[in-house]
Amino acid sequence: MKSLAELQAIKDKMKDRVVLREGTGDIRVVVGMATCGIAAGARPVLNEFVQDVSEEGLSDKVTVSQTGCIGICQYEPVVEIFEAGKDKVTYVKMDREKAKDVVEKHLKGGQIVTEYTIGAYEK
Repeated sequence: MKSLAELQAIKDKMKDRVVLREGTGDIRVVVGMATCGIAAGARPVLNEFVQDVSEEGLSDKVTVSQTGCIGICQYEPVVEIFEAGKDKVTYVKMDREKAKDVVEKHLKGGQIVTEYTIGAYEK
């Protein structure tokens, strides 16, 4: 870094990512980031949600955050989505591609991706 302008550019670039994690939206996306989740690949899933929510212009209504153990380690990486007035949706065995689908279909389109939910794996 050679100038204050470069520092400001870095700050501006990262601003959306910080706001996403702090939260201001009506929909909360929570990624399980306990040791088991991280070992199963939760970090790339979290990063994908943060990136895609920002790129799709959803940061005004969607908050992406992380939590510790959700309690269903055999299904990691686990993502829970909370919306006011609706039942919580639990997505399991997530990866980057599934995260992209959930952003496109659920967060943007309003349709739960049932084949990724815990209910699909319990059958």
